[in-house]
Amino acid sequence: MKINNPFKGKNTMNTETNEHEAQELAPEVSETEGSAPAEELSAEQQLELQLAQEKDKFLRLFAEFENYKKRTSKERLELFKTANQEVLVALLPVLDDFDRAMEQIQKSADEALVKGVELIHEKFKSTLVAKGLEQVFLQAGDAFDADFAEAITQIPAPTEDLKGKIVDVIEKGYKLGDKIIRFPKVVIGQ
Repeated sequence: MKINNPFKGKNTMNTETNEHEAQELAPEVSETEGSAPAEELSAEQQLELQLAQEKDKFLRLFAEFENYKKRTSKERLELFKTANQEVLVALLPVLDDFDRAMEQIQKSADEALVKGVELIHEKFKSTLVAKGLEQVFLQAGDAFDADFAEAITQIPAPTEDLKGKIVDVIEKGYKLGDKIIRFPKVVIGQ
């Protein structure tokens, strides 16, 4: 087994003395892996010890690499699931405006106009649904849960059974996969 010279690389005048000191320090080098001193190990035992150490390093490196692969594939799947999130969040106000416009157009007497805009509205909604957008359905009378809705105000409950419950839904909420990207805005009774 080779012992590193602790004086290597130092600028000294007498290199022979440094080598001699290093040889004197060599017996002081402690035992390897809790076994006999390095001098007492045979060459075969030393090789077996080195092989065991290298196998251990290999197994640890292999396990670390496997964990890395699993982690990156999981992150990649999450990225694919939410890659459209920014675009969908930007389109939500357009969808809200379209819903309000549909309510007004429904009052029109022109059947062809109503039918045409209705087709476009449905196509737009189905395209968003195909990209993973889902509406969070809440209605008046549902119990209020802060994890799934945002209370913008409280009003006196019109009836006793609406206390602590949703009185009105002001803005629809949407989720992308399992993640809510916009919470529904509601009014709750007190």
